[in-house]
Amino acid sequence: MLRAYVVDDERLAVERMIRLLQATDRVRIAGSTTDPEAALSFLRAHEVDLLFLDIQMPGLTGFELLGRLDRDIPVIFTTAYDRYAIQAFSVNSVDYLLKPIEADRLDRALDKMMRRMSSLGPPVGPPAGKEPPPTDVRALARELAAQLRPGARLERIASRVGERTTLFEATRVTHFFSKDKLTFAVVNGREHVVDLTLGDLEERLESRRFVRIHRATIVNLAFVQELYPGVDGGTLVRLRDDRQSELIVARDRVRALKDRLGI
Repeated sequence: MLRAYVVDDERLAVERMIRLLQATDRVRIAGSTTDPEAALSFLRAHEVDLLFLDIQMPGLTGFELLGRLDRDIPVIFTTAYDRYAIQAFSVNSVDYLLKPIEADRLDRALDKMMRRMSSLGPPVGPPAGKEPPPTDVRALARELAAQLRPGARLERIASRVGERTTLFEATRVTHFFSKDKLTFAVVNGREHVVDLTLGDLEERLESRRFVRIHRATIVNLAFVQELYPGVDGGTLVRLRDDRQSELIVARDRVRALKDRLGI
């Protein structure tokens, strides 16, 4: 049976998770707490197979707790906020569960954990040149913890497709735009879905570099090549990218953009 430890700042959430885990007959509860500092002390002193970890907690967030551990522990994040799912996967968690947690969804997460454990065996070296670079899970967790702090600036952007999460530097993004209730980051001409609204991005991106030019667009000033009039009398921005992208500037934002560009 898997030895599991449960961390959530809400006592009722801890108790519910314990009941769900016990009902599976696949997990032994090694301990639980509503205090992330107490969890950190326990996990430093005891071995567990799996950590059920809330993300948003007072004192320490789940990412901060993970970043302060001295070893990697497989983790299933529990959260009421789907926007954190991509961040959770970017630190190589086993899975994440959205609250309120359902029994069948928990079973699938445990199945995934069991498959992961059964696949571990004597290390077999991959062919030369095929070995992926190692992931510093705790370093990523520390970085994501910093991003969750109020006022923290986004330096890396995460995009998830299926179970694959891609991380890239924010400075590489030429622009962000929203369409059909989704937000996209454009890097090297490729569009990546990101789990942040333009409002979130406007608040957390470096204001000296990124500016909102339209209700649906944020541009990276470093990639602005020229401004020119559109056929309807409006203003367009052409970017310095492979596609020579053209973006519409809202009439009420033209002056602010010009000021930021020093023209």
